Amino acid sequence: MDGTVQSVNLEKFSGKWYSLSSIPTGFDNNWRETTQTYRINSKGYIDILTTYRRIKDRIQQSSTAKGFIVRGTNNAAWKIQFVWPFKSDYWIIELADDYSYAVVGHPKKKWLFILSRRPFLEPKLFQDIIRRCKDKGYNTDRLVSQDHEPENSQQRIDPTL
Repeated sequence: MDGTVQSVNLEKFSGKWYSLSSIPTGFDNNWRETTQTYRINSKGYIDILTTYRRIKDRIQQSSTAKGFIVRGTNNAAWKIQFVWPFKSDYWIIELADDYSYAVVGHPKKKWLFILSRRPFLEPKLFQDIIRRCKDKGYNTDRLVSQDHEPENSQQRIDPTL
């Protein structure tokens, strides 16, 4: 499918991802420290658990969704359903060979998520990803940092170093 990666190995893609930066949707524009965990469901879809902290009170929340693979896309294009019966396009537009980071976008460039297996990426790689997203037509000026706190505060890592 034009605009997505060639294929996605769902076994490798499964697991926890940190959303490092995003062009938010109306649904999640007040969320920070967002993570997504993907699990292949025996019924043929992907279970998605999203955790986040609301900006206003920093209380951790979660939501669930279902991901449905679009046939003929080699698992690179999904339809995501947060609320029945509505579904939204969810395209994996960039993916590291080792599945250490991924970029998920929308065919009309409405939103974008830069995901990583860790709560940070090397600064040069992160900037290169942003540049490639801009080259693909995304308004990267709208990117919002997710500001992840380290799970162990003694291991604080500055992602800008």
